[in-house]
Amino acid sequence: MRTVLVLLAFIIFFTVTLPLLLIFYLIRIFDTKLAARLAQPVVSYGFRFIMWAAGGKPVIEGLEQLPKDTPVLFTGNHRSYFDIVLAYWAIPCTKLTGFIAKKEIACVPLLNLWMILLHCKFLDREDPRKGLKTIQDCIADTKAGWSMFIMPEGTRNQTSEMLPFKSGSLKIAERTGCPIVPVAVCGTDDMYEKHTPWVHGGTIRIRFGAPIPTENLDREGKRMLSDTVKDAIQGMLNDMQK
Repeated sequence: MRTVLVLLAFIIFFTVTLPLLLIFYLIRIFDTKLAARLAQPVVSYGFRFIMWAAGGKPVIEGLEQLPKDTPVLFTGNHRSYFDIVLAYWAIPCTKLTGFIAKKEIACVPLLNLWMILLHCKFLDREDPRKGLKTIQDCIADTKAGWSMFIMPEGTRNQTSEMLPFKSGSLKIAERTGCPIVPVAVCGTDDMYEKHTPWVHGGTIRIRFGAPIPTENLDREGKRMLSDTVKDAIQGMLNDMQK
């Protein structure tokens, strides 16, 4: 039943918001940032509707730690397709945020158009040249005021221990000096991945950790940055899973 409700929720969202999507793309011709500011609340509330249909009960922690006047690199673990739904629910709409997703998502009709509006990027991990171009685009967007959300494990992982981070995943912060906000997500895999293809409701949690500064890092700081961020996320996960 939940699976049917989620499918219906997606269909309703994409159908009802289609006129808004067209309007936002007209606005985007003249002002990309304004189009994103208008689109992000629509996506956020749409994802809340989808989460309601799925029976998810989010618990959101640590929002008070988010820097208010600067873009950040959100860096989280990856358990489920519902991670992005939960994150867009949790992140304040005033903080323009694009997600870095795998290239296959760019082929999903309508969803890809909403993602482009929000300055989400599609990463080709099999082509280093294209991957580098995507990271460079993210760096440019971060300098222009967008926060980015990346999941450095590179694939969904339902184990208690995080997978190794993909190389280059934190370059956005290193090149711009923006803070890294570690993000831990727990329980989203219980909604779908552990029961595929059926959707199950339940409590899910997302916690935002203390920002990790990246300005003026020396060589050793850059070398240890990946471990520092991973340890921060793993520590929150261990605490949340007690």
